[in-house]
Amino acid sequence: MRIVVSSLVLVGALILGNGAAAERACAHGRSSTSAMWLSIAHPGLGEWYLKSWGNFSKAPQNKFWLGFIPLYGWPGYLQVRSAIDSSRCQTLDRAY
Repeated sequence: MRIVVSSLVLVGALILGNGAAAERACAHGRSSTSAMWLSIAHPGLGEWYLKSWGNFSKAPQNKFWLGFIPLYGWPGYLQVRSAIDSSRCQTLDRAY
């Protein structure tokens, strides 16, 4: 009986938690999930996507250029920092 109750609680938590993981819409109707994956591809691309692409000056210059440094930019810390920022719909150009 305890196993059944525990299973039902777990399934309920997963169903309720799934709503929190729903895709968030950022400014200009952009998807935070898409922005996150672009930032995983290269730091700064997700933020540039959230700013509606446009000319290169809209790209976060620090994140984009520092993203070419191995183990700091890609793959590394800056890639994770950029993915977190873009998943939160933030377009900050902080590289720390």
